[in-house]
Amino acid sequence: MQIIISAGASGIGKTLAQKYIALGAHVFICDIDEQALHATRETLGAQVTVFKADVSKVAEVEAFFALIKSKTDHIDILVNNAGIAGPTGAMETLSNEDWDKTVNINLNSLFYISKQAVPMIKQAGGGTIINMASNAAFFGFPLRSPYAASKWGVVGLTKTMAMELGPANIRVNAICPGGIEGRRINQVIQADAAARGLTEEEVRGEYMQQNSLRRFISEADVVELVYFLTSPAGANISGQALGLDGHTETLSLNLGK
Repeated sequence: MQIIISAGASGIGKTLAQKYIALGAHVFICDIDEQALHATRETLGAQVTVFKADVSKVAEVEAFFALIKSKTDHIDILVNNAGIAGPTGAMETLSNEDWDKTVNINLNSLFYISKQAVPMIKQAGGGTIINMASNAAFFGFPLRSPYAASKWGVVGLTKTMAMELGPANIRVNAICPGGIEGRRINQVIQADAAARGLTEEEVRGEYMQQNSLRRFISEADVVELVYFLTSPAGANISGQALGLDGHTETLSLNLGK
């Protein structure tokens, strides 16, 4: 088994790599963080191939695939994991540069990577593509317009890819997590609190109230859903945007008047 994971040197990506290496897979990872890539290579050993790439740049994605193609002619699984939270603020206050950066990383990179990967998955006789979206793909998300727009785009792209690639025995699904415990959600809460003049504890409590289970999820939850979708148990699941968010009821915020 051979798998590609973008942004695979830390967080969910690295945990995914560890999972599939334990299953005997060879994992190809790209990431923008050179130090994290070095640590990942040292930790995971010969079953991982790492490459420094900014996935929002076509030339760097193509260079990553040139490395992959020098080692294999096929791929079984692609996980488009790269993404950023983007800026926090009212739409009219955001810079064009922040909008472009968020859309480029969260959406355009999926096209750049998948375009390269699909022929290699076809060469394998079929396989699976997982696109990381968000529960923001189901709702409007005040103060996070670039993020929400990009994640809605991921779901549209996922469903279209599933329709195009199904006849080639390639399943394509989007995973839509809610808040994931850890550094990233803490940064989002900090930015939200600053933008709205609230304490971080107030914002965290508000986020907890947005879903039925009143809790954030873990990286392990995401990894296990990816594994299910890429396993024989998920053989007939394609074109889906699967919420993994404790049943989010709303992403609306108390913005005052």
